[in-house]
Amino acid sequence: MFYWVMKRIFLGPVIKLLFRPWVKGLDNIPEEGAAIIASNHLSFSDSIFMPLMVRRPVVFLAKSEYFTGTGVKGRLTALFFRLTNQLPMDRSGGAASAASLSAGMEVLMHGGLLGIYPEGTRSPDGRLYRGKVGVARLALQAAVPVIPVAMIGTDKVQPIGKRLPNIRRIGMIFGEPMDFSGFGDQAEDRLVQRQVTDQIMFELMRLSGQEYVDEYAAAVKLRLAAEAAAPGEPGVGASGGV
Repeated sequence: MFYWVMKRIFLGPVIKLLFRPWVKGLDNIPEEGAAIIASNHLSFSDSIFMPLMVRRPVVFLAKSEYFTGTGVKGRLTALFFRLTNQLPMDRSGGAASAASLSAGMEVLMHGGLLGIYPEGTRSPDGRLYRGKVGVARLALQAAVPVIPVAMIGTDKVQPIGKRLPNIRRIGMIFGEPMDFSGFGDQAEDRLVQRQVTDQIMFELMRLSGQEYVDEYAAAVKLRLAAEAAAPGEPGVGASGGV
């Protein structure tokens, strides 16, 4: 009920008025039945903008850190994510990640729409990064189509580290459903999972126009953080000037 009220009465109309989102290909979302919506990930606000434009409820797998924050802000953030149909996704790998994917599988088994970011985290620089194979595992095991969606301009609305959004127009392009039923008997084949994931990422690249980087975004973020924390070279100031 909260999700519907926020989407239809409170949050949805305000966001549409302020950001005037344009949408292409919305009819590629099936009227009923399970499907995965695989999106590029430019901004925290992607999980807000996109579900508002889809008529059916969308359940997103969001990083688990959003649900474990402390203090008033952390608790309010966790509450917001739970009330807006989002599930915690543990990205540490192994059994924890498998359990998170199981929660997504439950959504699909009940005929719902599951939103997922194959990159696993927001792009650090606006480029499109290598996808993780979880999206392929879900699509193959559940035998459901994958609908790619390109978010456009959301990184300009709310760049990483910025709390208050910039008011400007954003867009999204929903591609045609991708059918991987031909691989149904190879759902556990790691090479097939990688092939399917790469096909999804290629379509996201085509729709979004982003430059593709064959590297995981999380690895790039770790490297950038390490470089920022490292002491400067002799003779080089903090700003990078000599």
